[in-house]
Amino acid sequence: MLRGLTGAGLGRIESDERFIELAGEYGFQAVDLDAGSLINRHGVQKARELLAKNGVVIGSIGLPVEWRTTEEAFLEGLEKLAGAAAAAAELGCMSCCTYILPSTDLKAARFMALATRRLRTCAQILGAYGIRLGLEFVGPHHLRTRWANPFIWTLEETLEWFDAIGESNVGLLFDSYHWYTNGLTIADIEALRADQIVHVHINDAPDVPVEEALDNGRIYPGEGVIDLVGFLKALDRIGYKGAVSQEILTAEAPLQSPEELVLRSKAGFDKVFGEAGL
Repeated sequence: MLRGLTGAGLGRIESDERFIELAGEYGFQAVDLDAGSLINRHGVQKARELLAKNGVVIGSIGLPVEWRTTEEAFLEGLEKLAGAAAAAAELGCMSCCTYILPSTDLKAARFMALATRRLRTCAQILGAYGIRLGLEFVGPHHLRTRWANPFIWTLEETLEWFDAIGESNVGLLFDSYHWYTNGLTIADIEALRADQIVHVHINDAPDVPVEEALDNGRIYPGEGVIDLVGFLKALDRIGYKGAVSQEILTAEAPLQSPEELVLRSKAGFDKVFGEAGL
């Protein structure tokens, strides 16, 4: 597995270029960022050289399509998708991810119909470039009632939805925080196949009752109560080889410098990966 970073939890990094440099400097092997933006500034070859020089790859890009709201917003975003996919493929990134909110102000059945059609279309466009679409179920309890009607928040429901979407390049963005807030176990990971997982996020939770764990209350790996060693060992046992990218969502922006925060992240990764024997 590749040790990876998202920008979340690293403070105000001045540029993607600095993000890439910091990741490489502190021993990370993957970064999640916008491949198209990097190519626009450097061109394909120079962007490849920048990544290679720092010993990192792009773990995943974000889905640049607003599929949750209006049809107009969806179609506007869809126009950007082929370009984003082409740029990712040029830089060797084969993953594109988005999240599923666990409640919606639309009637759930209508939202399911709209979202299934829209995500199927996105998956088909991404598939033409050899890219997989990762969908993240979101577990924190407070978001299940944040909007009017409950939607999907469990692993089981998400896997069933993949069958309804019906595209072979759709899989999981599997996040340790949502694994934890759903009350899932090591056995639930071991029941998965590696090819069902597109990308992984890692973070930790404070020592509060699980139903009180807030989506923007995450902490750095190894500093909380999630069994991240078991989480990583289980992923290793099923043969997952992709990026495991830190994503720390907080209510307030961190006050430390990006350099200090990447060092803190490295310490957390060293702790949990080391204890997992990875």
